[in-house]
Amino acid sequence: MIFASPWMFLFLLLIPLVLFYHFFRQQRGALAFSSTVHPAAVKRSRRQQLFRLPLILRILVIVLLSVGLARPQEGREKVFDVSKGVAIEMVVDRSGSMGAEMEFDGDRLNRLEVVKRVFKEFVKGNDQVLEGRPNDLIGMITFARYAETVCPLTLAHGALDKFLDNVQLVKQRQEDGTAIGDALALAAARLKTAEENIARAGREKEKTYEIKSKIIVLLTDGENNAGKRLPHEAATLAKEWGIKIYTIGVGNSDGLMKIDTFFGPQMIRTGRGVDKKTLAALAENTGGIFRLAEDGDGLRSIYEEINQLEKSEVESVRYMDYRELYPSFVALALAFLVLEIVLQTTIFRKIP
Repeated sequence: MIFASPWMFLFLLLIPLVLFYHFFRQQRGALAFSSTVHPAAVKRSRRQQLFRLPLILRILVIVLLSVGLARPQEGREKVFDVSKGVAIEMVVDRSGSMGAEMEFDGDRLNRLEVVKRVFKEFVKGNDQVLEGRPNDLIGMITFARYAETVCPLTLAHGALDKFLDNVQLVKQRQEDGTAIGDALALAAARLKTAEENIARAGREKEKTYEIKSKIIVLLTDGENNAGKRLPHEAATLAKEWGIKIYTIGVGNSDGLMKIDTFFGPQMIRTGRGVDKKTLAALAENTGGIFRLAEDGDGLRSIYEEINQLEKSEVESVRYMDYRELYPSFVALALAFLVLEIVLQTTIFRKIP
C-alpha cells in the first residue's frame, strides 16, 4: 500500500489539541466538596464508565479522515510481453528437380523432404543448435511454374505441420518449371502488407506485437525459367519495401547427383544446377546472404547463421495497476462522527 498525498497526515497533529481541550474543560467543571470520601465510594454507572467514548470516537474520526485524505492505494504489478519479431516468408522450390536425393542424418531423402524437415526444425527448434522462432511471423510460398501461398504469415506455428504435409513435388509436366521471380514478388507483397493484416485482425494479443524486420528465405536448386517477373525485378521491389532476401542453393551447382547403380555409384545430371550468380546477386542487393547447402547438415548450418543474424526480441513491460482505498476510510470516519454527535446529544448530553 502507498499513499498519494502523505502530507495529509499533518492533520494528526489535531489529536493533541483535542486531548488538551478535553482535559482542560473537565478541570474547569469540577465542584468543591467538604470531603470526597463518600462520593468516591459511590459505584460508577455504565454511563460514567463510558464517558470518554465520544472523545475516542472524535480521535478515530481525525485518524481515519487523515488516512483517507492521504489517499491510500493498493497496487498490483502487471507484466506483459512486447514481442519484436521477424516476419519471415519461406519460398520453397517444389519443381521436379527437387526430387533428387541428398544426404540427411544418414539417410537418402529427396531435396524437398530435407528442406521441409529442416524448415520445421528452424521454426520449432531441435536439440542441437536451432532453438526455434516462437516470436516470429512465419509464412510459406511454394513454386514450380507457378507461385502460390501455402501458409499465410502467422504466429500460430502449430498449424505449419499440416501445411507442410501438403507441399509435394510437382506432378504435372505442364506445371513444372522454376518461377523464382514470381515467387519472390509474391513473398515481398505478403510481407509489405503484414502490419495491415495484424491491424485488421485487431486481436488483443497482437497489439503487443511489433515487426522488427522482414526477410525472405529462398530455397531452390535451379535457375529461373518460368513466370512473368524476373528475379532481379522482384529483388528491386523487396529492397524498396525494406525486405532482405536470404538465398539458399539446395544441392550442387553443376546439377549432378550421385546414385547407386548395379555398377556402383554413378553421377547423373538432373538439371543445369544452382544459379549461384543470380542467387548471390539477389542476396547482395537486398542485404541478405547466399549460401550453398549440399546436404542436411549444411542446410542446418545455414539456418543457424540466419538465426544469429535475425534475432527476435521479447521486452517485458511492467506497470502498476492502483486501486483507491480512501472511500472506506472516509465512510468509516463519517459513521464515527455521526455516532459521536448522536451520543453527545443523547446519552452523554451535558447541561451547563
